[in-house]
Amino acid sequence: MARKYWIILAIIAAIAVAATQVGASRKSLYATPGKTTEVMAFPKDFYWGAAIAAQHAETQQPTDWTAFELDAFKNKRFETGATLGAAKPGHINDLGSYSDKVRLEKTGFDRLYPQDMAMAKEMGHNAFRTSIDWARLFPREDMTEPDPAGIAFYKNMLAEMKKNGITPFGTLFHFATPEWFFKPDADGKKGWERKDAMVHWQRFVSAVADNFVPDIEQWCTLNEPMTYVYNGYIEGVFPPLERRPDVSYAADVIESLLNAHVIGYNTLHKAAAAKKAKVNVGIAKHTRSFEPLRNWAPLDRLTAQAIDQAWNWDFNDAIESGVLKLTNTKVNKPIDGLKGTEDYVGINYYGRFYVKTDIFNPTKPKVLLHDPDAKDEPYNDLGWAMYPHGFKLILTEAHKRYKKPIYILENGTADRAENDELRQRFIVSHLREVWLAMNESGVDVRGYLHWTLFDNFEWAEGFNARFGLVRLDYENDFKRIPRPSAALYSGIVKANALSPELVEKLGGPK
Repeated sequence: MARKYWIILAIIAAIAVAATQVGASRKSLYATPGKTTEVMAFPKDFYWGAAIAAQHAETQQPTDWTAFELDAFKNKRFETGATLGAAKPGHINDLGSYSDKVRLEKTGFDRLYPQDMAMAKEMGHNAFRTSIDWARLFPREDMTEPDPAGIAFYKNMLAEMKKNGITPFGTLFHFATPEWFFKPDADGKKGWERKDAMVHWQRFVSAVADNFVPDIEQWCTLNEPMTYVYNGYIEGVFPPLERRPDVSYAADVIESLLNAHVIGYNTLHKAAAAKKAKVNVGIAKHTRSFEPLRNWAPLDRLTAQAIDQAWNWDFNDAIESGVLKLTNTKVNKPIDGLKGTEDYVGINYYGRFYVKTDIFNPTKPKVLLHDPDAKDEPYNDLGWAMYPHGFKLILTEAHKRYKKPIYILENGTADRAENDELRQRFIVSHLREVWLAMNESGVDVRGYLHWTLFDNFEWAEGFNARFGLVRLDYENDFKRIPRPSAALYSGIVKANALSPELVEKLGGPK
């Protein structure tokens, strides 16, 4: 009888041990172990700079986002979510605290971009990413040619960048579309689900290619497509503010975005070939490290692994294979012309999220922005956990999967403190991980663009989330005031290297 008892205990113990080996695992590391005592030099032709988006920084155009902003202000929907960093559907955080001028002009960039480009040059930047506003070129649905004033605006901006020795990175779709694009068609379909969506998109992309190739060589067709789908169609915090049951109900939107990418890729390459020029075309993928909150919970581990695949890799896997497969759904659909339409992999990275499941409701896991029980875990003003080690893991995984050059198109943190020490730590610790990925794992990283150059409008978080190397004084005509992080980043850029002193001082957790 005793022998049988011990056999049962051994079986239970073996099952328990096996359960902790399935799925993803929560890493105990904060930063990757390794070299800290040598100069970490980057390649001579490395791109250094910062990024913004049109809806964030430019004067409001007639976009779906502008319509949402105006409606939220009119109806005083200024709340945020119940927990730090969680937006509330239909609301824009604290929007009512800002003047008409700020809400209209956003950052004053339309007037001040010559100053901004000169400032970026002084900081040593050689690259700058922004988007071309579809609604600025085609404010009305009936237009067959782009608005000359819109073309002139971007031409002048590009001339200012060239004057300052800054390479432009252009994005075609960064969440905002013309407001008219979301008016229902004859079948009641809106936006990317309209039957004529690709006709309108092709007109826009053709106008962009005709006017801005070869002035822009580095192109991003889509910014963070899964972020757009999740926030716009599942969570309802981005336009079109829908709340569908799960991602399978937005499969048509994802398919349409993939088709839009194909059109963007082919149109830009065709224009470049006709002009005997070169273009480099990819997408910007929002990546996160998804790890189980509890390593001992098999369901946490398995769910974290599934979310990692769905969020981080499904979209790029589709581009690589030509087949759209959505994790944990029956969606499995070939997309004509899609396979291989990516010259590089664009990575946006912001930190770690934790996955917590309920065995009684396994299909509705909670995603926590930081571990509430980890008292020493650094996190930013939005509650996002800082996790440098995860950056190396993401870069290495992207390298293994796709074997293409990688451009880091966004990496930054929300820190509104005047001394912004958290941002300084973020920059140094994450650039160390980039160097380690390149020099220890063979990852081909070609550039790093910080998010962002200056404070701006951060979607449902409004103007309160401050990601800028440069602080904006919104009450004083958008006066630019560089934070300490601007000088820190400038020093790294001009040296084209991380010094061991910086790594020692700022490369690890506080």
